[in-house]
Amino acid sequence: MRDYTTQMDAARRGIITPEMEIVARKEYRTGEEIRDLVAKGQVAICANRNHTCIEPNGVGSMLRTKINVNLGVSRDCKDYDVEMRKVMAAVDLGAEAIMDLSSHGNTEPFRKKLTSECPAMIGTVPVYDSVIHYQRDLATLTAQDFIDVVRLHAENGVDFVTLHCGITRKTIEQIRQHKRKMNIVSRGGSLVFAWMSMTGEENPFYEYFDEILDVCREYDVTISLGDACRPGCLADAGDVCQIEELVRLGELTRRAWARDVQVMVEGPGHMSLDQIEANMKLQQTICLGAPFYVLGPIVTDIAPGYDHITAAIGGAVAASAGAAFLCYVTPAEHLALPNVEDVKQGILAAKIAAHAADIAKKVPHARDLDDAMADARRTFDWDKQWECAIDPETPKGIRSARMPQQEDSCSMCGKFCAVRSMNKALKGEYIDIL
Repeated sequence: MRDYTTQMDAARRGIITPEMEIVARKEYRTGEEIRDLVAKGQVAICANRNHTCIEPNGVGSMLRTKINVNLGVSRDCKDYDVEMRKVMAAVDLGAEAIMDLSSHGNTEPFRKKLTSECPAMIGTVPVYDSVIHYQRDLATLTAQDFIDVVRLHAENGVDFVTLHCGITRKTIEQIRQHKRKMNIVSRGGSLVFAWMSMTGEENPFYEYFDEILDVCREYDVTISLGDACRPGCLADAGDVCQIEELVRLGELTRRAWARDVQVMVEGPGHMSLDQIEANMKLQQTICLGAPFYVLGPIVTDIAPGYDHITAAIGGAVAASAGAAFLCYVTPAEHLALPNVEDVKQGILAAKIAAHAADIAKKVPHARDLDDAMADARRTFDWDKQWECAIDPETPKGIRSARMPQQEDSCSMCGKFCAVRSMNKALKGEYIDIL
């Protein structure tokens, strides 16, 4: 029987939990180092006490950069079995977190299936589910209705919830005055904005934040403070709406920590490459080093169908500058619900970005596989190269489909291969080219 409420509560009382010990082993750190970081709020271990099959991971800028995968059914794509196949494919590819963003149907059985079978961290956005759960129009819902859905998700075992607590009635006037190109592109943020506009009431997630903290503390749910005003195009990046919301998220971070509730803070969004590092540093200052969770950032607006690449470029820069958690973006971003292949491409792009950043940050042992790959390439050890590859099946397929005549090379260079020539030269062997 655990004698603490949350991971942060345990850490502040000097307790190294089993979850901290697992994270420490994964990160090549001591349990005391992880405990200290959790106590400070600089690492979050998202692990609801009801999610019994979870394999714990730590989220923090000094740890390995983690990857989140967004999934879920919609009115146009309703097959939960397909979504579950995507979930397991995502876990097999190394995703550390799954967010169920379902916006149609009976969502609770799927959510329970995730928390009973999936070892990854599970996240949700309860405001989406509120309309579905009650089967009522948005304007008819009450503040208590929203809070009750947060509790339902916590009871179901969800490890983190995105709550758009940082927009208030003041934001309504800001959006109207500042004439953003894309207004609000956050789905949850737009729902909160719409509810406030229709009811004339304050944001319930802000007004009743203390009551929500009680729920999160009871089940050890991490709050992911959603960025409702994240920029949805380059032109809106770094504007008054985004920065003013970030300041409020910093205030809410302090309030959550005062109740031993773990926090992550969500960030952009679309942002030009030269702005990303400064944005990461600003967040770290305002939110006292709380783990930063970014969507991309997407660094250009003109690449639909390739936004997994635009997001990976931004994600590598963001993570190397302090972001801890990358939300994958697929080729279907802005276009459609991703299929299984889209999910794969999105995860691989995000993992490459995360890995590149981890090397730049000098995360312990981050470069081990890169060094092993270099050794394998020098010695033409193809099987070892597949072992080191982030996606072994793709390079194996390319090579097998285009095998060279010269076994110790590839069909690009043949006997002109620089590695082959250098190996022979250094051994004093004759180098035959023709």
